[in-house]
Amino acid sequence: MIHYIQSEELNENNRLYREMDGLYHELCVKAGLSDSAFLILYSIVELDGNCSQREIADRCCISRKTINSSVKNLEAQGYITLESGTGRDKYIILTEQGERLVQEKIFPVMEVEDSAFLEMEPEERRELLRLNKKYIEALKRKAGGLKKYEDTTV
Repeated sequence: MIHYIQSEELNENNRLYREMDGLYHELCVKAGLSDSAFLILYSIVELDGNCSQREIADRCCISRKTINSSVKNLEAQGYITLESGTGRDKYIILTEQGERLVQEKIFPVMEVEDSAFLEMEPEERRELLRLNKKYIEALKRKAGGLKKYEDTTV
């Protein structure tokens, strides 16, 4: 039997991360959107309607291939159009139908997030952000030293 002992705090942190991820997945399901389509539409709102596929992939930490696939689906459904940008970049523009979709499906989620976040005191919000950033930076640093195994397929 393989056994690795993690601290209770790390186990709880990982459980909370999965719970948050699950909550957002359920919000996507309720909205009738795939997780990646939701993130694309959400990012368009966050970036004031002016963003490229590359910017969304980088912002959401999702592969460009996944973003491209979802963008094609959103375009086929009439929610977005693509415009040429600099180099190979394509900019995503919401259509009128896409704007309605965002107002009906994305804005309510943002309002819920805003409301939940504002239940914390300003100092608590800043501390939450500070500690999340600190953990992510440490994890990036430590993960950079992991060996990549080319011959493992699962």
